[in-house]
Amino acid sequence: MSILQRVTRSVNFNLTSRTFSTSRIALADLNTQATPVKATGLYQFFENNQALPKQIWTGRAWKAEELRQKSFDDLHKLWYVLLKERNVLATQREEASRLRLPKQLWTNQGRLKKCQKSMARIKCVLNERQRKYEQQLMKKVEETQ
Repeated sequence: MSILQRVTRSVNFNLTSRTFSTSRIALADLNTQATPVKATGLYQFFENNQALPKQIWTGRAWKAEELRQKSFDDLHKLWYVLLKERNVLATQREEASRLRLPKQLWTNQGRLKKCQKSMARIKCVLNERQRKYEQQLMKKVEETQ
């Protein structure tokens, strides 16, 4: 039994073992709850628990003007979201190559480019802030001398 199968069984077991009542109301509540299970472990590298999900349209890359308005903490969080997305896309690319799917049939190159552009723009914005900070420090040092 693989690790993924063990994790899946333990997650499913934990979800079903939480209800102690066998009444119809409790079972109906269990079926209608739409609480998503947070992906942990290796499942973080898969989108919707599928190695190769359906191709969907995604938005555009972040613009530098939009990123300049974000705080450092927001940029930090966005960087790790994009890093995680890049890892998911790399997993999908490797799975497609493992299955020897032609690029015309399945590709995520567009999403990968958007992710790379956004990450590059975050670095650019942070470098702009760093240079401006250093210029202000130099200006203060010159004024004190």
